[in-house]
Amino acid sequence: MKTIQFREAIQEAMSEEMRRDESVYLMGEEVAEYNGAYKASKGMLDEFGPKRIIDTPISELGFAGVAIGSTMTGNRPIVEYMTFNFSLVGIDQIINNAAKIRQMSGGQLKCPIVFRGPTGSAGQLAATHSQAFENWFANTPGLKVIVPSNPYDAKGLLKAAIRDDDPVIFMESEQMYGDKGEVPEDEYVLPIGVAELKREGTDVTIVSFGKIIKEAYKAADELEKEGISCEIIDLRTVRPYDKEAILKSVKKTNRLVILEEAWPFGNVSTEISHMVQAEAFDYLDAPIYKINTADTPAPYSPVLFAEWLPNSDDVVEGVKKVMYRK
Repeated sequence: MKTIQFREAIQEAMSEEMRRDESVYLMGEEVAEYNGAYKASKGMLDEFGPKRIIDTPISELGFAGVAIGSTMTGNRPIVEYMTFNFSLVGIDQIINNAAKIRQMSGGQLKCPIVFRGPTGSAGQLAATHSQAFENWFANTPGLKVIVPSNPYDAKGLLKAAIRDDDPVIFMESEQMYGDKGEVPEDEYVLPIGVAELKREGTDVTIVSFGKIIKEAYKAADELEKEGISCEIIDLRTVRPYDKEAILKSVKKTNRLVILEEAWPFGNVSTEISHMVQAEAFDYLDAPIYKINTADTPAPYSPVLFAEWLPNSDDVVEGVKKVMYRK
C-alpha cells in the first residue's frame, strides 16, 4: 500500500486507464496547461499530449456535446467540470443526450462517458457554488452516479466508471482533494453499486456518502463514549445504490439515520427512507431520521453557513432521537 492524496488517486485512475485504452481522453477547462483546476490532471498533458488532454473554452454545453458525440465514433471521454454547479450549463446534453442515446437508438449506440468534478459546498463559496446535485442526476434513467469519500474508493471506482459502457456522473469534493489515504500499489477496480460497511455497530445504522460522511465518523466516536454503538455504511454509489447492504444493517440495528449534503425535499435519503419502510418496516424500532442541509440556498456568512450544513452534532442528535435518549 502507499499513501496518496485524493487528487493523486483521481490522476492515477485516469492515467492508468489512458495507458490501457487509447480511446480514453480528458477534456475540460484548465485540465491541460494548468494541470487541472485542483491539480487532478497534473503531468497528464506531458505524458499524453494535447490530442488526449484537451483544454476547452468556458462552454460546458459545447464541450459536453462534443464529448458525447465522440462516443459514437468509438471514444471514451472523461469530461471535467470545474464544479458540478457549472454542469447546469451543459445539463441538456447530459440528460437529453448522454442518458438517452442507448434507448433512443434501440441499443445500436452506447455512450461510455464520465462526467467528473466537485460537488456540494466548499466553504464560503455562496449559493451558486455550493450545491449538491447527486439526486438530480440519480433521478435520471440511464445515468450512474458515484460519490466517493476517500482516495481508495475514488481510484477504484473511477477506473470502473471509465470502463463502463454507460454514462457515469462521478462527483468529488473540493475539500477532499488534499485528503490522504492508503491505495494499493497494484491495479484494482471496485464494482459500481456496492456499498461498504465502514464501521460495525449494534444500536443504529448511519447511511451516508461523500465528504459529509466524516461527520458521521465524528458523531460515532462521541456516541461510543455514551455506550451507543453506530454502524456506518458508505453508499459510494448513489445510483444504483446497494439496497441489500442497507437492509441487512437495519435488520440488525433496527434503527436508521441518513446523513446527506442536499436540500431536504426529494433527495437520496428520501428514496432510501421509502425503500426501508417498504421492505423492512417490521424491523424498525423507531421512525427513520434523515439529516440534510437547511431548505435554503447556501449562505455566504460563515456563521450562517455553519448552521446550514449538517455536522456531527446534528448526527448525535438524530441518533439519540431514534434511540429515544432525548
